[in-house]
Amino acid sequence: MRATQRRLTREIPAIRRHLVVTGLLAISTAVCVVLQASILASVLSGAAVSLLFGLAGVVVARAALAWAQQMLAQRAATTVKAELRGRVLDHIRRMGPLRAGRERHGELTTMVTRGLDALDPYFTSYLPKTVGAAVVPPLVIAALAVTDWISAVVVVVTLPLIPVFGALVGMHTRRRTARQWALLSRLGGHFLDVVAGLPTLRAFGRARDQIGVVHRMSDDHRRATLRTLRVAFLSSLVLEWVATLSVALVAVPVGLRLMSGDVDLATALLVLFLAPEAYLPLRAAGTAFHDSAEGVAVADRVFATLDDAPAPQRAATGGVSDAHDLVFDDVTVRYPDRDMPAVTGISMRIRAGERVGLVGPSGAGKSTLLAVLLGFVEPESGRVTVGRRDLADLPLAAWREQIAWVPQKPHLFAVSVADNIRLGRPGAPIEHVVQAARAAAADEFITRLPDGYDTLLGENGSGLSMGQRQRIAIARAFLRDAPILLFDEATAHLDAESEAAVAAASARLMAGRTALVVAHRPALLDHVDRVVTIRSGQR
Repeated sequence: MRATQRRLTREIPAIRRHLVVTGLLAISTAVCVVLQASILASVLSGAAVSLLFGLAGVVVARAALAWAQQMLAQRAATTVKAELRGRVLDHIRRMGPLRAGRERHGELTTMVTRGLDALDPYFTSYLPKTVGAAVVPPLVIAALAVTDWISAVVVVVTLPLIPVFGALVGMHTRRRTARQWALLSRLGGHFLDVVAGLPTLRAFGRARDQIGVVHRMSDDHRRATLRTLRVAFLSSLVLEWVATLSVALVAVPVGLRLMSGDVDLATALLVLFLAPEAYLPLRAAGTAFHDSAEGVAVADRVFATLDDAPAPQRAATGGVSDAHDLVFDDVTVRYPDRDMPAVTGISMRIRAGERVGLVGPSGAGKSTLLAVLLGFVEPESGRVTVGRRDLADLPLAAWREQIAWVPQKPHLFAVSVADNIRLGRPGAPIEHVVQAARAAAADEFITRLPDGYDTLLGENGSGLSMGQRQRIAIARAFLRDAPILLFDEATAHLDAESEAAVAAASARLMAGRTALVVAHRPALLDHVDRVVTIRSGQR
C-alpha cells in the first residue's frame, strides 16, 4: 500500500469503516464461493438433484453481496470525495487570497472537480477487489487443503506469480498515469487561464496564437492517455496468461490422478471449480489497479496542497471592539517567494472614524497593508494594534466581522443579484438587500435587469459592466454595515461616469466609519480626511 493510500485510510474514518464492511462482505462471498463449488460438484458427480435449489440460493446470495458491495463502495466514494473537497477548499480559504493566488487556479479547479472524481474507480473497483484478494484466496485454499492437499500446495506455489507480475507492470503504469494526470492538470489550468484572459488576448490580437498551444497540449495528453491504456491492456494480458497457466498446473495433475483412481470425481470437480476462484480476486485486483492509478495520483496532489502550511490561525482570546484607533507600529512584511520586503518599517495611526487615503506607485506596498489588516499575511516584525491590543491576539473571524472590503476587482458568483449582495450578510431579508443597493446607487440598473434582484448572473458577473460590479460590491459593504472599511483601487478601470457614481456611493458608505482607501485617482481621495504616501514599501 502506497503512502498516499495509507494516509487516506488513516485520516478519513469513512474509509476505515468501509474497509471493515468490505472485509465482512468478502468473507461472506468466499463462503458462498466454496458452497457453490461444493454443491455443483456434488450434483455433477451424481448427488441428489434437489441440491440445485440450494445452489440457486447461494447464487442469489452471492449476487446480493456483490450488489451491496457496489452500493456501499459508491457511498464511500461520495463521502470521501466530499470530505477531500471540503478540506481543500477550507485550506485554500485559510491560506488567504495572496498565498492561494500563487497556485494556478485552473489546476486547482481541475483537481477538486474532474480530478477527485477519478477516485471513484479506487473505491468502487480497486479497494473491494484488493480486500477480496486478501480474504478470498486463503479461504479457498483452506477448502482445497481439506479436499485435496496436493492441489492446495500447487495453488500456494503459483499464486504469488500474479502479484509479482502485477507489481512489475504496476510500477510502470504508475509513472505513466502520473504523467497523464500532470498533462491533464496542465491542460485544464492553461485552458481556464486562456478563457479567463480571452478579452485581453483579443484586445492585443493574440487570441489565435493560443489555438496552437491548446492543440499541442491536447495532443500530448492524448498520446499519454493512449500509452497508459496500452500498458493497462498488456498488463491485463500478462495477468490472464499467468492465471490460466496456474490453473492448468492444477487441472492437469488432477485429471491424471482421476484417471488413475487416486481421486474421485466429486473431489476432482471441486478442485477444478475452486482453483480458478483462488486466482480470480488477484487477477481482478491487478486489473483494477490501472483504473485506480489516476485517482491515487490526484490524491497525491491533494495531500501536497494540504501540506502547504496555511496562514497562522489566531487564537480566540477575547472580543473585538470597533471604537479604537488602528496603529501600525514599525510593520515590516516579507512574502515567502520574494527577497525584498513588501513594506519596511511602516508606522502610522488611523483614528476611530477617520478616513485615510493611501497613495503611491504600483507595487509600493499599499495593498499589503490592507492584507495585514485582513489577516491574509502576518508581519515579519512590528505589530498592528487595535486600541492597546495586538491584532495578532484577536480572534480572526470576529475581527473580520468588523471589516468591509471593496477590492479592485470584486468577484461575483453565478447566482442571483440579491444573493451576490447577501455575501455581505448571509441570510439578510430582501428588504435590507434593496436598501443596501439603493444606498450604493445600484438599484437603478438592477431594476432594469430581466428579473430584477432575482436575475441570475454569469460567472464573475458576466453581462454587467465594471462600474455595475463595483456598485454591487459597495452594496455588499452597505449590507455588512461594518465599522471599518477597506477600499483597494475601487475606481480603477472605470470610465468617468461610472467612477463618479462609485465615488459618490463610496463617500456615503464612508460617512461615520473608519476607512483606509488605496487609490491612484482623485475621485475617492476627495472624500478622505488625509493622505499618506507610500513609496518602495516605506512611508
